Amino acid sequence: MDMKVLECGNCEPLKLGVHAAALGIAALCGVYNAAAWLVRREQHLAINAVLYAALIAFEQRHVVHHIAELRRPAGAGASDAEVAEPAAMPESAIAA
Repeated sequence: MDMKVLECGNCEPLKLGVHAAALGIAALCGVYNAAAWLVRREQHLAINAVLYAALIAFEQRHVVHHIAELRRPAGAGASDAEVAEPAAMPESAIAA
């Protein structure tokens, strides 16, 4: 199955929109469950709030990734960033 949308660098605005929407919904649900837990102190509301917090962190990482892909200059592939070697330490730092 060859779908361009599944490849990195293609349809990034669409992917960003989907993950941003999921982030917004997760944040709204998380705030509701946390507020409801503060009022009612029911265990399932606390569990839901924690799960939504994890989902918020997960979606936030996806949003950042897609923003980075949009900012990447045309022609710079993902493999270039992954293969880049770390910068060498200056000699002054080694001598210290």
